[in-house]
Amino acid sequence: MSERIKVLPPQEARRIAAGEVVDRPAALVREFLDNAIDAGSTNIELSIEEGGCKKIEVCDDGSGMLREDLEICSLTHATSKIRCLDDLETAGTLGFRGEALAAAAAVARLEIISSADGREAWRLETGPGESPVNIEQYRRTKGTTVRALNIFESIPARKRFLKREGSEGTLCRQAFIDKVLSFNNINFRFVQDGRLKDFLPAVPSKKERFAAAVLKVNEAVFLHEINVRGNGFAAIIVIGSPDLYRTDRRQMFVFTNGRRVNEYSLIQALDYGAQGWFPNGTHPVGAVFVEIDPSLADFNIHPAKREVRFRDSGAIHQAVTGGLRNFFHKQFISASHKDFKVGGQMSSDKINFLSFNEQSNFTAQREKLRFDSSNSQNYQQQNHKEKPAKHDINKFLDTLRSKPENDKNSNNIDPLPPAPCSPHPVYVGRVFGLFILIEWNDKLYMIDQHAAHERILYDKFLKEPIPKQELLAPIPFTTETDDEDTFLESKREELSHLGIDIEKDEDGWRIDALPSDWRMGDAQTVKEILELRTANENIAERWAAALCCHAAIKDGDPLDNETAFALGNEALALPDPHCPHGRPVWTEISKEGLFKAVRRD
Repeated sequence: MSERIKVLPPQEARRIAAGEVVDRPAALVREFLDNAIDAGSTNIELSIEEGGCKKIEVCDDGSGMLREDLEICSLTHATSKIRCLDDLETAGTLGFRGEALAAAAAVARLEIISSADGREAWRLETGPGESPVNIEQYRRTKGTTVRALNIFESIPARKRFLKREGSEGTLCRQAFIDKVLSFNNINFRFVQDGRLKDFLPAVPSKKERFAAAVLKVNEAVFLHEINVRGNGFAAIIVIGSPDLYRTDRRQMFVFTNGRRVNEYSLIQALDYGAQGWFPNGTHPVGAVFVEIDPSLADFNIHPAKREVRFRDSGAIHQAVTGGLRNFFHKQFISASHKDFKVGGQMSSDKINFLSFNEQSNFTAQREKLRFDSSNSQNYQQQNHKEKPAKHDINKFLDTLRSKPENDKNSNNIDPLPPAPCSPHPVYVGRVFGLFILIEWNDKLYMIDQHAAHERILYDKFLKEPIPKQELLAPIPFTTETDDEDTFLESKREELSHLGIDIEKDEDGWRIDALPSDWRMGDAQTVKEILELRTANENIAERWAAALCCHAAIKDGDPLDNETAFALGNEALALPDPHCPHGRPVWTEISKEGLFKAVRRD
């Protein structure tokens, strides 16, 4: 027999509701900091003890409260931020529900000391189940101190599920950093168990605050700041250059109107916007700070305001990805930025990627790098064969593709002996079925054959029309959103220039033609085309990257000496020695570095 329905006593209902807002000490840290920021503070100090379980204290120099405010501030739904439901659409403050202090009083011993003018101050003390609150006169400068003691002491069941003190302290500090990143105009201090852990003075830009709060000292130089805007919103993007990357997304942040939110689409926008500039499997370091008209976003969908619903998330996504793509293209390809290093040290000082300030030497000698009669002299003498003046790399590769797959003999051809200290590139051989070795000017270049061919094809696709082939059986498909339909309608002509012919019929869409070298299945083809809508103005670059990745020779493909040498020379002459996905085409080892590695003087 089921139990009869009963109404909970107000005190129990209040403690249960408080758990939706305060699930651990870090939640109180977030709420207290929100109130301090909303009060217009210029200095805020957070102090915690025992991971925040024993004490959380936030001290500020904001507007403070009068006695009558203090008397009701800890009551449920007491707030100075809104007066009616419609105010939720225009609320520009971090906190507005009037639940934070009430929730704190339901789960901890709460003390508040506040002064609105610096002359008269009042102290409130309350705790779980206590009513009315106790208020007495006190002394304090203008501002407020909020202190929560012995959190969950009256709710043992919830306290048992807290993590260890160190873990809870880490979560408190992360909540602190989340506020610090958005409000770079405020001085912040963080004290843990009596020791000052962080002091972050006010700085003029989001970039400087991000560097101070998140990065190591020597990483700050790799940060950049970008501004984008759209209808009803503006965004500041802080992004690291390709030298600064991580293998996970833990240092990628999204903020909306000062709140850190779990908005996957904008995290994805950071990744998409940087795609092609970072090594595969890595992610950029950065943050998106969106300021949007409150009527265009709903923060009232999560008790702790960790999520947001945008009226038009697609517009923000496109602004972020487009802004990033334009930035990377101008910053790291433009000739005015040749001093930017595209790689960095690979192993101590022995192996280094090519930097842009070295590129000018290669560009100036581009013709010398070609396989002509002058730089092939040694090669011809050693082989005792007549060679053409210049090789067509694509001709060699077409010949290669026509060979049977089981023909592996060309992988075992003896490498050519190098000429000592040759002023021209000299072919050495291949290793691991992937790397082409070329000696030139007392350096050994190790060239990734797949990345090299991929970049060569990529540059070619961007300069020349992509040949298309009509399909014997068109590929039918349907879209899932209006955005996809709008994209296909508006970009149909541009897609045709990229070798893609699409038409709309009563059943949906169909693909009538594709580039002649396209080898993907139907489902993957449709997916690749629809994903082009996130490329904004860089559709050609995105499509060329996808096209050349599948057309390029692969790891393990056999190459004869002529083809390998011609491909290596083309790679060394590339203006930008990166594949379209950001990986370096080649690395170098200097003679001095190699001698040092084997301890030869």
